[in-house]
Amino acid sequence: MMLIWLKFVHVGAVALWSAGLIALPFLFAQRGQLAGHPLFRIHAFTRSLYVAVTSPAAFVAIGSGTALILAQETYGNWFAAKLAMVAAMTGIHIFAGLMILRLFEPGGTYPGWRLHVMVPLTLLVVGTILLLVLGKPRLDVPSELMGMFRPGALGDFARPVIDGWK
Repeated sequence: MMLIWLKFVHVGAVALWSAGLIALPFLFAQRGQLAGHPLFRIHAFTRSLYVAVTSPAAFVAIGSGTALILAQETYGNWFAAKLAMVAAMTGIHIFAGLMILRLFEPGGTYPGWRLHVMVPLTLLVVGTILLLVLGKPRLDVPSELMGMFRPGALGDFARPVIDGWK
């Protein structure tokens, strides 16, 4: 029964986190040439959405997801791909936070092209996560990459850099 509640919390947190990341670029686009009280209101709302809703949802989603990994012992190539997409979603989250810090400074702008890049990118990442989780496709690791997982592979990969320091 505990596993069901954990999944329920995880799915709800991911949904809330995703919704926040999709909504933020639209709020950024409203910045425009606002000044005075309207600028303060949009800034306060945007910051509140990020700090009080989206970030806690991300924290709960990642925490409950980690607990699910440990409880279900989920390991597979589809799962590794899902974790890569979660890392991309985390990057989008961090980018949105940095944008809030810069956007509401005097003279801050949010070009329309960013809206047209960030919303589809976020939808692509969230959609890919859904496809990976719901479909659990069989993904094969290319044989060229398998060599990177052998003991000592990191040392071989980094040797040119390390040797350059001598």
